[in-house]
Amino acid sequence: MLLLSMHESQGHLINDLKKRVFHDLLEIAGRVFIVVRYSENVSVGRRGFTDEEKENGLVLVMNSQMNFRWKEEGIDVRLMFGGAPEKCFIPADDIIAVYSPEAHAQFLVAPPEIEEKPAGKTEKERQLRRVPEKENDKVVKVDFRKKKK
Repeated sequence: MLLLSMHESQGHLINDLKKRVFHDLLEIAGRVFIVVRYSENVSVGRRGFTDEEKENGLVLVMNSQMNFRWKEEGIDVRLMFGGAPEKCFIPADDIIAVYSPEAHAQFLVAPPEIEEKPAGKTEKERQLRRVPEKENDKVVKVDFRKKKK
């Protein structure tokens, strides 16, 4: 239980840091870019995420003229997509970067579930991979690690 409390506390502290960096960069430069990872908790109106954004994140630009509120849980804001205003909510947990090109500054946070995946291999292929040690060797390596969810 203590471990869970420490993890929750750390997440809260990181989200507070994101908020401070966001507001400081906004004050310095007048606009801030945020990168939002794909999550069911993120609401960007009817627009949603493209396939590329689901993989790499969605970049949003916020400026000091916008009417937004950064509450403890995240940012409530109306953003324009294709000329139409959309009600959006960006949870602080799903913000993976805050940066400002004008200030030459960035703050990055790795999402907890990021895992290195070898290119061109599916999870099933990696789990079932069998590679002989030598060409004539009969020993086969099998990866028995559990699939992470």
